[in-house]
Amino acid sequence: MAGIDVGGHGGKRATNHEIPLIPFIDFLLCLVAFLLVTAVWSQMARLNADARVPGPPKDEPPEEIKKEKQLHVEMRGDRKFQLIWKEGNTVVNTIDLDKKQVPIGDKGDYRYPDLAKKISEEWNSNGSHRAPTDTKLDQAVLHTDNSTPFSDIVAVIDAIYTPKRDFTFGGKTDKVPSFNVTFSVN
Repeated sequence: MAGIDVGGHGGKRATNHEIPLIPFIDFLLCLVAFLLVTAVWSQMARLNADARVPGPPKDEPPEEIKKEKQLHVEMRGDRKFQLIWKEGNTVVNTIDLDKKQVPIGDKGDYRYPDLAKKISEEWNSNGSHRAPTDTKLDQAVLHTDNSTPFSDIVAVIDAIYTPKRDFTFGGKTDKVPSFNVTFSVN
């Protein structure tokens, strides 16, 4: 045990007290261990989301970059799809298409063949990356509601992957989907 002596000035009570330091030290060690462990976990759950992007230094004016066309597929609602070609924020073309499901198999799966056909036609007329040596794919952005069933999303992604193009890599040519699909953020 440790004691504290504050000196006696002739008072009525004793001023010497015994302080139990062993439980206090145990508590501090537990607290330090807890803080170290939680500090490591907070680093593991962190995403690096800063604005460090590659590009020219800020001293030079940036070059004018031509915006590529993107196909936006909106599947909000129960009755129709909307295909929108955009260059940046500029809408180039909009197409409305009825939502017709065609069942496949007996497990409840279905596809959208009309959507797949229209996306193929649109890529043939507006697609940018066609050369077999071009490593980039055209971009398709899928817009959905939060309540859209997963089976609908899969069927639409399958329709977007329908148009294929030749892709040469390492001297070998294969057929690959023409679009790279991403999801929009609400």
